[in-house]
Amino acid sequence: MSESNTQALSPLTAAEPAIKAVDLMLYGACVFAWGFSWYAIKMQAGVAPEVSLFWRFVMAALCMFGWAVIGRHPLRFSLRHHAGFALMGLLIFSTNFLTFYYGAFYIPSGLLSVVFSLTSVFNIMLAFLLFGEKASRRTLLGALTGFAGVALMFRPQIIQGGMDEGAFLGLVLCITGTLSFCGGNMLSSRLQKRSVSVISASAWGMVYGALFLGAEALLMGRSFQILWTPTYLSSLLYLAIIASVVAFGSYLTLLGRVGSARAGYATVMFPLVALTVSTVMEGFTWGFDALLGLVCVLAGNIIVLGKRRKSRP
Repeated sequence: MSESNTQALSPLTAAEPAIKAVDLMLYGACVFAWGFSWYAIKMQAGVAPEVSLFWRFVMAALCMFGWAVIGRHPLRFSLRHHAGFALMGLLIFSTNFLTFYYGAFYIPSGLLSVVFSLTSVFNIMLAFLLFGEKASRRTLLGALTGFAGVALMFRPQIIQGGMDEGAFLGLVLCITGTLSFCGGNMLSSRLQKRSVSVISASAWGMVYGALFLGAEALLMGRSFQILWTPTYLSSLLYLAIIASVVAFGSYLTLLGRVGSARAGYATVMFPLVALTVSTVMEGFTWGFDALLGLVCVLAGNIIVLGKRRKSRP
């Protein structure tokens, strides 16, 4: 196929970019940073979700601005750009988290992971509906295999939790949060294609996210007081620096490099890390369903990120 014909391919038929070593490093950073974050969130009990999230993203925004200054990333943008950053803050850095925090009041934590692992599938659907971008069959197969694996790993916990009106509300909240996160993914991808730095966009997005969270806390009459204990402060530092600055910087960069479909698979892999942490810290027992789910998650990972065969000319 000639170069001119390759350039003429539409988004529906364009080949997915090959996975490189730097992509695997970014992918690993997301998976491990978010995998440990579930345990860190449990350490923040006793403070309202809006308040914990507000301070988390205030700290994360300061770190991200420092990164932008040191790396000489632009920080001055037009009002149009700021509208995009504000929407990104609303979708990724506030609504996404709040809905999951409140959803956790009604449904088992395992179901939270299952719903959020749908990110890889929702990303594929939204990219097609909004931009006409069609993922390969291989990526779609891997995403569905991984989702099935996460559902199997948490199947016993979900069955024990049952499904009543409260659980249904929690499920709706978590699906809303996942769609919010995926919508932010689409926006970040567009911003990167317009040559807006991931670091710059994330810094401003976190500022707007913190403002939205602060406004929510004020409306609900929350106190902005936190717990000055080693447990709470260490979890706050981890969530602000590792799970926000490092993880989101890596994930959104990966999103621009390999596309939303494959980047979204990180949300399938990090529940595996979370379960491993739970095994060590909380005595989680791996039954048959969990082991079968593990096989599916790893198989999906190989399908999504494995090397493609070169097509014949």
